[in-house]
Amino acid sequence: MVSTPRLLITCGDPAGIGPETAVAAWQDESLHAAARLRVVAAPEMLSEAAGRLASGNNARPLAIKEVAADDPRSSTAECLLVIPPPLPYSAVPAGVISAAGGQFAASAVLTASKLVRDGGADALVTGPLHKAALAAAGYDVPGHTELLARDCGLADAAVSMMLWLPPGPGLEHSDGLGVVHVTLHTGLANAVAAITQPRIEAACRRLAEMLRRLLDREPRLAVAALNPHGGEGGLFGDEEQQLIAPAVASLAGEGLTVDGPLPADTLFARAAAGAYDGIVAQYHDQGHIPIKLLGMHRAVNITLGLPIIRTSVAHGTAFDIVGRGMADASSMRSAIKAATRLATSRAGTEDSPDMPFGRIDHSVTRR
Repeated sequence: MVSTPRLLITCGDPAGIGPETAVAAWQDESLHAAARLRVVAAPEMLSEAAGRLASGNNARPLAIKEVAADDPRSSTAECLLVIPPPLPYSAVPAGVISAAGGQFAASAVLTASKLVRDGGADALVTGPLHKAALAAAGYDVPGHTELLARDCGLADAAVSMMLWLPPGPGLEHSDGLGVVHVTLHTGLANAVAAITQPRIEAACRRLAEMLRRLLDREPRLAVAALNPHGGEGGLFGDEEQQLIAPAVASLAGEGLTVDGPLPADTLFARAAAGAYDGIVAQYHDQGHIPIKLLGMHRAVNITLGLPIIRTSVAHGTAFDIVGRGMADASSMRSAIKAATRLATSRAGTEDSPDMPFGRIDHSVTRR
């Protein structure tokens, strides 16, 4: 078991609020008590973010020290330890989409991903990317989920995005709520066409596996219907009868505790009241909107199906509030806590205070 997980944090697009949330979260002493943290970023980028936060009276001044990837020292709330990615950093204008911003963000993520895959760290926590900046930099992926899947040698369909909302306001009678998506970053018409019984079943199995680790028990699952009112017996569409109900029956036959298809407009209210631990949503907004209404600033994005642990904030780059002292680091703190829990629960690895972080192969691959 990993007693003190080693976590790598990336900031996402440097033009967004990712650097600010990383710096603000770093100063939470409780996070350092549970994990050894590093930020894969340019020191000067984080220095700029720390300066903005300190000038706005939102954070105390913070020392920033560049360290080698194999530096064994523990992290502290007073000194931010940075592992620079191989790409030289040049400042990008705050709040502006740019190829430079997308390229630097991707370089940090791919550097951290390789380090975790090589055993030099136990988990990856990411800040928000901007999809247009990523595309401008030449990456033909819509976001982190697919970028990391391909970096790990997997097809896009082999992984799923899960939004995890820890217990708290809105979930007073729940142990937390996880939502996984059958389809993700694609237009709605394409998403509907991409829904298949095997994809529903795969998403539900991944959700069940992750929730077992988070809850330490067998989860209660539900699969959302696609059409209004669950299709009204075929009047509003037959996907429930042709795809979703057979998938639920198959999953129940495997021993999962699962209901469905259930109308999405009431399902999330039932789950928030404690009836279910996890929901399989059919498309992006069906799952994202309810979770963000219930608790956007503490929600966590977890990628299922990767050979590494990856959690992320559940918000975007928020270009419009960069440097205004409005960035909320709650989701970044939640993402760090979730990664710590998952890394601690992963069996078959050991940790010691002298275990090095490993060395980075400074190669960055575009696709």
